[in-house]
Parts: sequence; C-alpha cells; structure tokens
Amino acid sequence: MNEPERQEMTAGKRVNPFFEPYGTPHDTVPFDRIRLEDYEEAFMEGIRRDNEQIEKTISNPERPTFDNTIINTEEDEGYYDLLSRVSTVFFNLLSAETNDEMDALAQKMQPILTQHANDVRLNPRLFERIRQVHLHHRKLTPEEKMLLDNCYEGFVRSGALLDEAGKERLRQLTEEASMLSLQFSQNLLKENKAFQLHITDEAQLDGLPETAREAAALAAQEQSLQGWVFTLDFPSYSPFMTYSTQRELRKQLYMARNTVCTHDNSENNLEICKRIVNLRREIAQLLGYKTYADYVLKRRMASNTKGVYRLLNDLIDAYKPTAVKEREELKKMFESQQPKAKSQKLKAKSQNLKMEPWDTGFYTHKLQMKKYNIDQEMLRPYFELSNVIKGVFGLATKLYGITFKENKDIPVYHPDVKAYEVFDKDGSYLAVFYADFHPRKGKQSGAWMTEYQGQFIDKKGENVRPHVSVVMNLTKPTADKPALLTLNEVETFLHEFGHSLHGMFANTRFESLSGTNVWWDFVELPSQFMENYSVEKDFLRTFAFHYQTGEPLPDELISRIVKSRNFMAATACLRQVSFGLLDMAYYTKKDAFTDDIISFEKKAWKKAILGKQLPDTCMTVQFSHIMAGGYAAGYYSYKWAEVLDADAFSVFQKHGIFDQQTAQRFRDEILSKGGTEHPMELYRRFRGGEPTIDALLKRNGIRKAKKV
Repeated sequence: MNEPERQEMTAGKRVNPFFEPYGTPHDTVPFDRIRLEDYEEAFMEGIRRDNEQIEKTISNPERPTFDNTIINTEEDEGYYDLLSRVSTVFFNLLSAETNDEMDALAQKMQPILTQHANDVRLNPRLFERIRQVHLHHRKLTPEEKMLLDNCYEGFVRSGALLDEAGKERLRQLTEEASMLSLQFSQNLLKENKAFQLHITDEAQLDGLPETAREAAALAAQEQSLQGWVFTLDFPSYSPFMTYSTQRELRKQLYMARNTVCTHDNSENNLEICKRIVNLRREIAQLLGYKTYADYVLKRRMASNTKGVYRLLNDLIDAYKPTAVKEREELKKMFESQQPKAKSQKLKAKSQNLKMEPWDTGFYTHKLQMKKYNIDQEMLRPYFELSNVIKGVFGLATKLYGITFKENKDIPVYHPDVKAYEVFDKDGSYLAVFYADFHPRKGKQSGAWMTEYQGQFIDKKGENVRPHVSVVMNLTKPTADKPALLTLNEVETFLHEFGHSLHGMFANTRFESLSGTNVWWDFVELPSQFMENYSVEKDFLRTFAFHYQTGEPLPDELISRIVKSRNFMAATACLRQVSFGLLDMAYYTKKDAFTDDIISFEKKAWKKAILGKQLPDTCMTVQFSHIMAGGYAAGYYSYKWAEVLDADAFSVFQKHGIFDQQTAQRFRDEILSKGGTEHPMELYRRFRGGEPTIDALLKRNGIRKAKKV
C-alpha cells in the first residue's frame, strides 16, 4: 500500500485521486491509485465544475475582456481543469491499455461528453461575450491575439452563428459522429486482436528468421498453446510476410489483415465509414462549406483542395515513372524465382502464375538482398532496445543539450512503460517522458505521441512543464533475447520522439497553443525531421553495437544502409499519396455518399496504385487516421511535412547534422513556439524562405523538381 492510500484508509474513506493534488513526482498521474469507478465520478464532477465556471463568466456584469472571458479567471488555490484532467487519462488509456469495462464506459460517456462540448460551444451568452472581445479587443500580445482568434473561430466553426434549428441539427450530427468514431476504433481493435495464425508444424516456419520464430513461440506460450502463434501486430506480421516461403500462409495472413472489419459480424465498419463520411459532409454544409475538406483546409497550410491536389499530383508526376521501373524490376525478380517446369503442363501453369499482393514483401526482400545484400535481420543484433534508447536520447543531448534520467518513483500504467525525468542543458527540470514500447492485448496498433499534461504558464508565473508519452508496438524481448529492433522500428522511435520534443520544448503561455497544438499539416515536421538521422553514419556510430559482442555496426553494413536508402522509395511515396487521394475523395464529396465503400476506394486511389487490387480487401475500414483520428481531409499532411522536413534537414546538412547553433534555432523558431504563430511564418523564420520540393526529390534520388 502506498502512502496516499494508507492515509485514505486511516481517514476512513477513499478519495477519488482526480479530486485532489496527485502528490506524485512532478504531479504525474497516479495510475496505481486510479480505479475504474473513479472515471465516471470525475467526468460528471468535471462537467458540473465546467458549467459552474461558464455560468460565472456569462453572469459577470463587467464589460467582456480578454481576461474575464477568454482565459480562466479562477483564482482558487490549487485550481485545475478537472474535466480535462480525467479526459486526458481516460482516453489515452483507451488507446494504450483498454479492456471491456473501459470500452463500455467509453460508450456510456461519449454522448454525455459530446453533449457537454456542444452545450459550451453553442451557448449564445458565452459566444456573445467572446464576440464582443473579438470585436473590441486592444493591446493584446501576438500570442493572446492568436488565442482569441482561435477561440472565436472555434465557436464559429462549432455552430455558434447557426439559428436554433441549425444548432439542434448540429448537436445530433456531432453526437452521432462522435459515437461512430469510437465504435470504429473499438471494432478495429477487436478484429485485429481476434485473429491469429497458429502453426504446429515446424516445416511451415521455413524461411523465417530466428527472431520471428522465438517471438511466435512466446506468443503461443502466453496462451498455453503448442507451437507458434503469429498475429496482425506489425512486429509479428511483417517478418512473416517478408521471409516466409509458405505462399498460402502468406496469403492467409495478408487477407486476414486486409479484410478486417469487412466481415458479416458486429465488428463490420463498412456502414460506419459510410455514415461518418456523410455526417462530416452534412456538418460542413450546415456550417456553410461546400465539402468537409473545404471546412478542414481553411485552417491548414495547404489552404484549399487545390493546394492539396497540386502537391499530390506533383508527387505522382515526379515519382510515378521511377515507381513503374521499380515495379517492373520486382516483377522480374518474382518471375526469375519461379521453379523451372519440366513438362509442358507445368510450364503452362508456371507462366500463368502472377505476382500477388502477398508476394510483394517476400520478393521485395529478395530484390533488396540481390542489389544491396542487406535486410532488417542483419541489423537487428545492433539495435538492442536499451542501446537504441541511449542513442535516441543521446541525439537529443548532442543537438539540444538535454538529458534523460529514469525515475522509478513516477507511477506508470503498465510494467512495459518507462518514465523519465528530462533536464534542460542548464540542468533545470524540463519535462516528464513516458515510453511504452511493445504490443499487448489492450493496445491499439501503430505508434503515436500524446500528453498527460501540456505546458503552460500559470497565474503565479510558474512555467508548468509537460508530461509527454510515446506509445509504440516494437519487437518484444523473448526468453533468450532482449528486444532487438529493425531499422524501420528505430525510425518509428525517432519519429515519435520528434513529436515528443515538440511537446517537451514547448514554451508558451497558454496550454492550447503549446507543443503539438499546431495546424495538422505542420505537426509532422518535427517527427519526420528526426527520421533523417536513422541512416546517418555519425548517428549510428553512437549506439549501434552488437548486443552480444559489443562490436560496432560495421562500416560495410552502414555503407549498404546508405546505398539502399532509396530502395523502392518511389513506390513508398505513391503508397502515401494513394492514402491522401483516398482521404480527399471521401471528404470532397458534395452530395450524399451512397457508393459501395470497397469499389469506391479502388477507384479513388487508382492513379497512384501500381499493383493488383483484390476485390475483397479494404483499407478504409481500418484507416483510423481519417475515420477516428484527426487526419480527415488531412492525410496529405505526411507528404506535405516530408517536403518541409527534407528542406529543413538540408540546413543541418549544410552546417553539420549535430550543429548546435542550427538546432537551437530549430528549437527557438519552431519547436518551442507551438501554435502561437502561423506555421509558415515560423518556418520562413527558421529557413529564410519558403520550402520547395527540391530537397525531397534530391534525397529520394528523383531528378524532376517542382515547387510546392
């Protein structure tokens, strides 16, 4: 029993931990003290406090001002936003460590929370005060002006100018959309976790590396099964698709992953996706926009749909010729690997054998080995997780002078999670950093960064530092080996760590403008910028040591990594562009969406698809970014930010990839500013001009160059 619980027991009653100071290092979340029943109680009390504060604001007889209307004027000692506090913890854990009880509570609370959000944004008396401040404000700092503009625009974009009938309709639409997005995510998690490929015949493991076999054996043991279990989690799925010689099993795994949420069961997402698209279109049109994309892009760097399509089409024009050549090269590799037929019958059968989607990873690996003699398994022994952590942290130290120290007194929500204190270059406390590395039953797939506390400056002038978290699904350790990562997983870690630096370096007055609270097509710049280091020799030299011998990653292997950097780069680019096209196809709809999802998808992204499209597979039903995340009409952001990150990294390449002066400017002009200014202004200040596509094309070995 910890000290706070002992005090509670002594006092004769237990206090909901959300209702009092946490009493933990840096006021971090006391995960070890929170119970399921605490959430609903805190949600409802948080809503009550919100309503009380709003009533106090709108009943204020004084003239509306920035201080008494836009910012919280509550001066009570120890005041905090309870609703934000509990929502942050609950919804973060709903993605990282959920269970049936949490899912059920989410279903119960989501409509209540959405109704409350609508009550706030559609409150006419509150909006009128905000409108008066917006009309008559004077002598605001640029950051205050940005907050005011965001606040006013947020209310307008949430329906504050609608008549009563319009407001009521908006309530209905947003509440339904909120519930469906939640249902989409829960269905996807259940479907992904429900499938497993259970193998008992060792011969069916042919081609698989030892690491994949050991991980599959561990997965079987965890379920008290004999043999080996493969799942749809990426660390399990990817090696099987890359190395297994068992074509039929590759097909089985591929079809399982690419048909999730399309089956005739309660987890089917087809109609849910169709309804989400229509709800968002109707919301946008109710607010005066032609399409949902028009609504979203008003507050994006791309500005409008023309800007997005210009980028996507420029990338197709630049990369498709190279991608076609890559595809032909892969096809030749496939054909060359087919067995020579001894009879006319077998020969005819062999000639009819076509490369299928479940062959792509397998023969891409063979082609990479032929051209560069390198693959992920060769590198794994040099990417032991604890060394990778030291390398990534060490990179931040080299660039920015910050340091990390694990603190086991900081509570965590799962034993896999590590908590660190982060210190600035002058030794002062900067942030708390949580890292959650491995897949498990209650965890969504993929990787993401989030916060348990954002940075802001409180009423006493204290700079409240952030608590940031990265959640990933990296290769797990086994009984015989530590966690040995692939180079792609190292890159994923760097990507999410880049997001976390954006959060940790935040230095703004208002939490809603700090860290990653920027426009969506700017938020990926810091993360994708960090990916550049994954193939830099001077960085690899700092941490890539063999986990058994301690030998550094050989120069020869590093040379092969660098040479193979652009292997299938054009194909990879078109894949991302295809997702952007699909996203835009849904959210530029002006009329009701009535098409069949699967057939619509195949037409929408056809311009960027080179391989075979199978009739039953579907990306949309598992495309969380645009159905349940913040990327609807915004998935192009990844390519937009890639243009920015290549352009920004070229500045470091000019001055030195570890140049601290350049890094300090990147921190000062971009990472610390959050959303306090227009992102292009921040970028121009760092770069000295607007970005072009040239640096990206040069990095990828593509000759053609166009401006963004």
